[in-house]
Amino acid sequence: MKTNLITRAGWHKLDDELKYLWKVERPAVTQSVSEAAALGDRSENAEYIYGKKRLREIDRRIRFLMKRLEALQIVDYSPQQDGKVFFGAYVELENDSGDIVWYRIVGTDEIDTKNNHITINSPMARALIGKQVDDEVQVQTPSGLKEWYINKIQYTPFE
Repeated sequence: MKTNLITRAGWHKLDDELKYLWKVERPAVTQSVSEAAALGDRSENAEYIYGKKRLREIDRRIRFLMKRLEALQIVDYSPQQDGKVFFGAYVELENDSGDIVWYRIVGTDEIDTKNNHITINSPMARALIGKQVDDEVQVQTPSGLKEWYINKIQYTPFE
């Protein structure tokens, strides 16, 4: 299920992508397609064919972003959240082996596994929501039940 929640930074990132596609990428591709079309035979003109294909991809992404940005609900940080895990939180976890990991809980449009941003719909995020520092969290994973302890919760990036 795709949630409509997003952090303000995530919303701005999607909005910036939309503006870039609309104001920079699309005009540049349109110009190159026009120039390729002026060369004559379009049936064997690779630049023209590729340009038209790229234009369709850009238009599809623009339509998606416009609809998605309208549907999204920005969730801003509130001081009332301090001390508990909610949407947008950075959470540091430790297991019995002493392994330390951290995650940020975000919307489905912001998932970034390289930066440990997990969706609010993930089993880990669902287990963390509402918990406090020193709470124990059990998460069912494909390799079995895992236990984690919450070391730190904050709403700004860890340094």
